[in-house]
Amino acid sequence: MSLFKKLFSSNNPASEEDKGNEQSQFLPEVTMAVDEAFIYHFKKNGGKFIYCENKKEVSEQFENILEENDWFEKEVICFDTTLFHLLDENKLPYIKPDHPAFLLTSCENLIAEDGSILFSSNQIKQFKFNELPASIVVIATTSQIIRAKSDGLSAIKKKYEKNYPTNITTIKYFEKAREEDFTQYGSAAKNLYLLLLEDL
Repeated sequence: MSLFKKLFSSNNPASEEDKGNEQSQFLPEVTMAVDEAFIYHFKKNGGKFIYCENKKEVSEQFENILEENDWFEKEVICFDTTLFHLLDENKLPYIKPDHPAFLLTSCENLIAEDGSILFSSNQIKQFKFNELPASIVVIATTSQIIRAKSDGLSAIKKKYEKNYPTNITTIKYFEKAREEDFTQYGSAAKNLYLLLLEDL
């Protein structure tokens, strides 16, 4: 059984015994595995996480997202040609959309330390996040999870020895900030779904 199945097969709230076993704030913090850390921070930031064991599950879960949001027959913005088949299968128009309902994209990496997603011009061209639709569906793989942003920048540098991408940026907040939460001031919150495909 994979790590993700173990993590998400049970939705039971923590027992009183588990709560009692929580560490004191004065003890050293236990370091989580990189994948666990990403999922914890991503969900804490308001992201919607869906684990997929294979590509068939990705297609099925993508259809569920379309149904949940009533996005069938809506226009989509997508710059990644490897994802066009998902749009074609569901007859969604994506060529020069006037009013796209959402962005379908891949990403460069998933950052465990803060649950953010790293993008470049390969996924979002030169758009700023506030110029993109309010809803985003990201398709990524477990091998894209890395510990820190600096690791992500190193991975991009290694991956693109030539044609180095521009517009390298992260998105961290996936729900509207509460008015009193000044830490999110100026950030572009998005309604974000992550379909995470197991590839390890």
